[in-house]
Amino acid sequence: MTIEDPFKHATLGSGVFYRDPRAALGWLEAAFGFERSMVVSDAERRLVHAEMRFGDGYIIIDSEWTDYVASPASVSGKNTQSVYIRLNDGIDAHCEQARTAGADIIQEPADQFYGERQYRARDPEGHVWTFTQTIGSVSREEAERLSGLRIEGWHR
Repeated sequence: MTIEDPFKHATLGSGVFYRDPRAALGWLEAAFGFERSMVVSDAERRLVHAEMRFGDGYIIIDSEWTDYVASPASVSGKNTQSVYIRLNDGIDAHCEQARTAGADIIQEPADQFYGERQYRARDPEGHVWTFTQTIGSVSREEAERLSGLRIEGWHR
């Protein structure tokens, strides 16, 4: 028996941990255009759980609630993941919006050999976010020729 998800989650989401998750909610809205879909607080207004949407995807924003989760700010800025977000259009304007909101742009928007334009940004606590937009259809053979790499499988 399959029970429908009342929250309409995508098949895959990600959890991102912050020292100050409540501040992260506002920053992610202003910088990247995420939208709050759920915020759960305890009696002292401490954030217990939050979800944000971007297109058909979602992320969970949470605090450092146990010893096996941490913000990069708590571990010398190290990241063990990067959240990838696909934009339909406007990647350069999106990058400027993020920069204006205080994002550290660690890779300026650039065209990639596989038909994408992408940029990378670091948020105030050190999480790396990668934004990408399709700019053209490239065959596997063309991508191999342009990159000098051998590619197994291809998405297009």
